[in-house]
Amino acid sequence: MSAATRLRRLDESAEIVVLERSGHVSFANCGLPYYVGGVISNRNALLLQTPESLKARFGIDVRVNTEAASIDPVAKTVFVHNLATDEWYTETYDNLVLAPGAAPFVPPIPGVERALALRNIADTDRMAAAVDEILRRAEGERSAAAHDEAEAPLEPAAVIMGGGFIGIELAENLSERGMKVTIVELADQILAPLDVEMAALVEKHLVKHGVVVITGASVAAVDADSVTLSDGRILPAHLVVAAIGVRPETGLAETAGLALGERGGILVDEHQRTSDPSIFAVGDAVVKRDVITGAQALVPLAGPANRHGRLVADVIAGRPAASRTVLGTAIVGAFGLVAGATGWTEKRAAAAGRKVRVIHTHPANHAGYYPGAEGMSLKLVIDAETDAILGAQAVGGSGVDKRIDVIATAMRGGLAASDLNDLELSYAPQFGSAKDAVNMLGYIAENLRDGLTETIQWHEVEAEVAKGIQLIDVRTPGEYARGTVDGAINIPVDELRDRLGEVADDVIVHCQVGLRGYLAARTLTQAGHRVRNLDGGYRTWARI
Repeated sequence: MSAATRLRRLDESAEIVVLERSGHVSFANCGLPYYVGGVISNRNALLLQTPESLKARFGIDVRVNTEAASIDPVAKTVFVHNLATDEWYTETYDNLVLAPGAAPFVPPIPGVERALALRNIADTDRMAAAVDEILRRAEGERSAAAHDEAEAPLEPAAVIMGGGFIGIELAENLSERGMKVTIVELADQILAPLDVEMAALVEKHLVKHGVVVITGASVAAVDADSVTLSDGRILPAHLVVAAIGVRPETGLAETAGLALGERGGILVDEHQRTSDPSIFAVGDAVVKRDVITGAQALVPLAGPANRHGRLVADVIAGRPAASRTVLGTAIVGAFGLVAGATGWTEKRAAAAGRKVRVIHTHPANHAGYYPGAEGMSLKLVIDAETDAILGAQAVGGSGVDKRIDVIATAMRGGLAASDLNDLELSYAPQFGSAKDAVNMLGYIAENLRDGLTETIQWHEVEAEVAKGIQLIDVRTPGEYARGTVDGAINIPVDELRDRLGEVADDVIVHCQVGLRGYLAARTLTQAGHRVRNLDGGYRTWARI
């Protein structure tokens, strides 16, 4: 619909026909979990436009419940099936835009037909009705049990297959409706766009709010009121949700002979044109180009999809336009916690053979002296050879979105990691700090680039200590007593200058979040020691 409405604004004379297989167009698909959860109570609020409103305002012929069954690129025709009347007919085109999106992946396991997905309004209606029925049944059994007519009332349970963004959002919304929710994720962590130590924060928060998280397992079978996992466990499951991920819908393009990418999406050029010059493709079905390498990428996000819809309308209308690489910037919230990411993870960079520098910080969202400050955890992944920003992640409360968006903008603008220190960001104590959290990432990146500090990551410490490297906790004795990194001795930073004789030539230091460790490292380095500061401090190390 972005393409159709933009094209009308550019060309009043164009004949624009939209074929939509489902019963709705221009709906707020990102709001669907929140309607299921009752946060959005008005279903009509999800319906941004209707065929009638689009006809009245834009003069667009929108046909819902109508499927494009096949394409003849030579004749420039589309074979169309009206699903409501079972009528078949042919439409001609000068330019054709494919926007079939991506469909939820549903694994071929016994009983999986009972699993519900969440892609469109019809899916939402089915899921909302199923949740309502389960809760009504549970309430009825509770009422019967109160009158001694039943032994044990139903405890409504939901199993969500997949720990991605949709799975997390549904976990929150179904929990808020009163269901016992379990997330089952095959990988060793939830939220693949985050590295494991960042995803662990989200998992702990979900568990704190009653969600059971099972990783390293999958659903092997779906039964009437339960599921069986790959490890043999049986979980109660009155509702089963398939949220494993999505796959681009390319059947129409493939049968038309259009070129597909190595991972299955529709191949397009910088103008969103497919291998047929009269056919364009946009949205989740198409291959994008990765921001770091320019390689093929499947990024099913609303921002790029809408941008490319607008872009293809410009191209058809003869305006100069070209798509750019994608960062994969995304965000999710659950029970008041927010997790955002842009670009590459450390894991992905390592798999690609990149030499990286990594920064973890734990700032407040605004000045700590101003009431209501909330903590967050930031991670910046940097190319160690070029100082380029490869990616960033953030987990916390208020202000996470702001920091991720600033870093995503810096990446798009080609700023280096150390350039973040010179960004001029808005400041008042209720909104940020004079040295914003993003600026602080830049200061640390500059110190690393210039060799003023050397850091070590949380997952590297154990091996170094095993080799005999001295580990010093430079926090206070009270902090040390409450918990420290395994193998650490305690020399508070304020006592270091008087206790240099206790410090080895090669040493690792750590504090709570990294700042005092940096101060200790500067003192010891200038005293002739080789020092590595534990990046992100004890707080980062302790989360795994």
